[in-house]
Amino acid sequence: MEELITKEMVERYYELNLVKKKIEAEINQLKKIFHTYFDNEYGENEKSELIKEQYKLQRQVRKTEKWAEKDTVEKLEELNMNDLIQIVKTPDSEKIHAAIELGLLKKSDIEGCLTNNYTKAITVKAVK
Repeated sequence: MEELITKEMVERYYELNLVKKKIEAEINQLKKIFHTYFDNEYGENEKSELIKEQYKLQRQVRKTEKWAEKDTVEKLEELNMNDLIQIVKTPDSEKIHAAIELGLLKKSDIEGCLTNNYTKAITVKAVK
């Protein structure tokens, strides 16, 4: 199966990855310039656009709201609005591992409860 991957393929991947990193850095630099321009000309967090000959540069702004958990819970408790607070039960990984180590819990007692997730990544480095 190793013959499916050639030296040229690995080399090309390595070279493309280097180019990709340079391109991403340049794109991020340009984005920073564009955002600064739009912030100064139209205001922060404002949707805006600029036309330069045959190109239209647009900035879109998405707004997401999220309650500050600690502060919101404290305020709701002060207001006796406990029905508006969720009680979330989650396993405490550290305590479970400690209980297994101490013999208070057997792995077999909670068999099938532990899941594993895998993330795959490819890296190529120059070897000297």
